[in-house]
Amino acid sequence: MNTIIDKDLLSIQEARILAENAREAQKVLATFTQEQLDAIVDRMAEEIDKYAKELAVMSVDETDYGVWQDKYIKNRFVCEYLRGKLKGLHCVGIIHRDEVNKTMDVGVPIGVIASLCPATSPVSTTIYKVLIAVKAGNAIVVSPHPRAQKTIGRVLDIMIEAGRKCGLPEGAVSYLHAVAKAGTLELMNHKAVSLILIAGVPTMLDAASKAGKPVIYGGTGNGPVFVERTADIPKAVHDIVISKTFDNGVVTGGEQSVVVDGVIAEQVKQELQKAGAYFMTEEEADRLGRILFREDGKTDAEMAGKSAKYLAQLAHIQVPDNTVLLISEQKYVSEKNPYSREKLCPVLAYYVEDDWMHACEKCIELLLSERRGHTLTIHSRDEAVIEQFALKKPVARILVNTPATFGALGITTNLFPAMTLGSGSAGRGSTSDNVSPMNLIYIRKVGYGVRQVEDMYGPCGALNLETLDPKPKYEEVKTRPGCDEELTMLKNLLDQVLENR
Repeated sequence: MNTIIDKDLLSIQEARILAENAREAQKVLATFTQEQLDAIVDRMAEEIDKYAKELAVMSVDETDYGVWQDKYIKNRFVCEYLRGKLKGLHCVGIIHRDEVNKTMDVGVPIGVIASLCPATSPVSTTIYKVLIAVKAGNAIVVSPHPRAQKTIGRVLDIMIEAGRKCGLPEGAVSYLHAVAKAGTLELMNHKAVSLILIAGVPTMLDAASKAGKPVIYGGTGNGPVFVERTADIPKAVHDIVISKTFDNGVVTGGEQSVVVDGVIAEQVKQELQKAGAYFMTEEEADRLGRILFREDGKTDAEMAGKSAKYLAQLAHIQVPDNTVLLISEQKYVSEKNPYSREKLCPVLAYYVEDDWMHACEKCIELLLSERRGHTLTIHSRDEAVIEQFALKKPVARILVNTPATFGALGITTNLFPAMTLGSGSAGRGSTSDNVSPMNLIYIRKVGYGVRQVEDMYGPCGALNLETLDPKPKYEEVKTRPGCDEELTMLKNLLDQVLENR
């Protein structure tokens, strides 16, 4: 007799059990001091760091995405650099006192986090999410991407065991073994879950948004880079190339389109070619575009993280042996243009604009083309232009004179070191930050009494005119220049007081 196993039902049941166990474990975590939480986080990071290289190789073998040497760098980044940044950060308990204004801020864990981890950076993203969740006193239940299930499971097994030896409550960190969409949906909608944290799984965003809980979404980047006429051109090109080729372009913070100031366009193109970029003909670009996206318009996941030479071979494009980037010269942005969209591989669009103002508009078009762009980069030495970009772009973060991949993650900038880059500008997530433990708590405000009710109101509730008479203030303000708004406000208040008399 054949036994029929319903994987969806198994996944749903496991999700319920894990969520409920996490809720009970989080109650225990909520009693821990910051020092206790720090000890667990530090031990988990120290232990998983020993496996950084092994897990990098394992993730590429399982997913067929990217370059293991680059993933090894990302793994060490979260095990070592992030670990260092977390030390000394106060997330729970009294995190701020204002002795002058007599207020306090108390950090409170948000509860149980349901986390969806991607296949593109499965090891570094999983490590990072567990560390920031526990640092902030939260329990976390992970739904691994099916394509990286074994790798993510291995990461979590190591971290759970290390944490357990240092006091991590049973069930505080867990993951779905029976991975299925039904189980992930059950997890996100479970009443024990307080927040949903999604990175690199855009297909689940709509379902997460309907769960009625806060959602932190680190999703599609589609970020342009603008090379302005005052830029250090060789450095700008170097930054773009090392950024877009890192891990074969799977980091969403990386550049997707190069927008160039017209007066330097030819020089930039020559520098790119010297660095190993191949500019495709229109016909070659059309062939490659049909490979990158399926007929229904969706990204072909099999093209992510592949090398430029592999993609060129697949599209029957003859390229030099030193080719590391494929570039298509474009003029227009449209939903049907594959080069206007995010490409998680070493492929770039190349736009030339007359000046920075036209480049500004092109960047806005590109950011809005998928409504989820979270990062923009500018190479320039003109602070006025940089400021205009900062003021006008519908984007979560702007990077200046740095490789986008490394700048967005906080490697070459002082942004918080993060593997989840908030996309709040698209209205689909609750924050646009580089997500840190501070995004996984809420702040309880404490205010001490500093004045008596009678200072403002008389014993019968009437306004105490002697203590609130604005006339002296009005006489003082009206003699100061540039105070029209304040003067009008005070005059209105004075009129009301005189009317009451």
